[in-house]
Amino acid sequence: MSAEPVSRYYMSQRLKLHYVVWGDEANPPLLLIHGNRDHARTWDDVAVQLQRDYCVYAVDLRGHGDSAWAIGGQYSLPEFVLDVAGLVKELDRSPLTVIGHSLGGAVALEYAGVFPETVLKVVAIEGLGPRVAEPTPASVRMRRWISETQAFDKRNPRRYPSIADAEKRMREENPHLKDAMARHLTIHGSRENDDGSRSWKFDNYVRLHSPYEFNIAEAREIWNQIRCPVLLIRGSESWASDPEADGKASSFHTYRTVLVKDAGHWVHHDQLRAFMDVVWQFLGEDYEPATGDASSASALPSASA
Repeated sequence: MSAEPVSRYYMSQRLKLHYVVWGDEANPPLLLIHGNRDHARTWDDVAVQLQRDYCVYAVDLRGHGDSAWAIGGQYSLPEFVLDVAGLVKELDRSPLTVIGHSLGGAVALEYAGVFPETVLKVVAIEGLGPRVAEPTPASVRMRRWISETQAFDKRNPRRYPSIADAEKRMREENPHLKDAMARHLTIHGSRENDDGSRSWKFDNYVRLHSPYEFNIAEAREIWNQIRCPVLLIRGSESWASDPEADGKASSFHTYRTVLVKDAGHWVHHDQLRAFMDVVWQFLGEDYEPATGDASSASALPSASA
């Protein structure tokens, strides 16, 4: 890791939210958005490379990292998009490039669809939401959500006796992680308790799913408003579906899909070099307005970070 980024804060819906800044702010802006139960510092290896040509901003979404928790509120996609819109307004540097992972990828795509004039290019790493399935009856979803929420009221964040124990849990979540990255993510993703134990920084309530299911028709309508080039990345060993096969990719006007070999859900951790090769190529390309352009990363090097 290189020098530490600069920490800053801004307000959104009465919450004090955190973000970090890498590089020279005279450079073009690029925003990084992490996934669920993650944090801004998950992007450090990526940001260190991108700051060569960009000023990189990495946000802690509400309820994550060093941002405030939404006590008594929800952690829904619209609220995360609201927070990102607030940050972009705070920075006053649009249009900008946006890269997001998982939940962050979903936020990036929805933000780009709602405010297409503010985004130059968008990269989504497995950010197209769950597989489309038959909807569960609304009454069943509401009853389940209330029951799960009430159960969460009785839960306390798990405490790990040491940072090594927390790091072990991190490795269980992603077996692809290298030693240095697992340690780095654990240090920045956890805080020390009064008794010396460690707990994750994220609010446990971010685990709860909304009683309102993913609406593919509404998602497609929003995605279809995006006018900039879109890069959709997924790992060959991940659970994410192929956006070409499931039809989600057809929502975009100008897009490319890339499959990175020997990578799971955290493509940017599992195969950093291959990921950066794909991203740098995408950022450097000039696109003509056209229909989707599909390709594969199989021809690109897939060496580990």
